[in-house]
Amino acid sequence: MARVRLFAAAREAAGTAADTLAGDTISDVLEAAVAKYGTHFGVVLTTCKVWLNGEEAIPSMQVSDEDEVAVLPPVSGGSQ
Repeated sequence: MARVRLFAAAREAAGTAADTLAGDTISDVLEAAVAKYGTHFGVVLTTCKVWLNGEEAIPSMQVSDEDEVAVLPPVSGGSQ
């Protein structure tokens, strides 16, 4: 089971900042997250970037029990 970290809107939609979810690939882990957290989380997920151990991930990447999957919604703002 991969450790999943959720940030900003993804964290709010899931109701948690971290979890462990089963899956052999990034796609599997994200499908497990949508099944667990519901359709609103799935909608938020469509706008997110996903990272595997600090590197941008693609859905087919393999995931092991030692891996960390981070779900990061778009960030805006800042000051001039």
